[in-house]
Amino acid sequence: MPDVVLRRANPADAGAVERVVHDSFRKYVPRIGKPAAPMLADYDAVVAAHRVWVLEADGRIVGALVNEVRDDHLLLDTLAVAPTAQGRGYGARLLARAEADARELGLPEVRLYTHQRMTENHTFYPRHGYVETHRGCVDGYDRVFYAKRIEA
Repeated sequence: MPDVVLRRANPADAGAVERVVHDSFRKYVPRIGKPAAPMLADYDAVVAAHRVWVLEADGRIVGALVNEVRDDHLLLDTLAVAPTAQGRGYGARLLARAEADARELGLPEVRLYTHQRMTENHTFYPRHGYVETHRGCVDGYDRVFYAKRIEA
């Protein structure tokens, strides 16, 4: 069993976060016909501006979580697990961290969106208590929006 650590990202982690995001989202490019939105982010800026967490297994970053604090909710912007590390519960651990962030910040809800064609996510998020709130095309992506109320 690998030694697994979940910690806040620091500026030196931005490149590793970008690699994990690209590796994790690459499989969706043929489905949606272009790079997924998280693949276009500047992770130096993201790490500087948001609550970014990394999951390390045996000293290697294998997962990343980007949370944006809003006035009335926490936006889970990106959750990524390296393909070689999937199936070990790391996504659920990162999702729980997002909910803990919301709780610690006194925010009543976590919101997120995913692409309509990222079908695995439409099973994953509801399994963890997220409810679809609506669908729409935003920034050229067909998105499905989810939310989960967080108890204090």
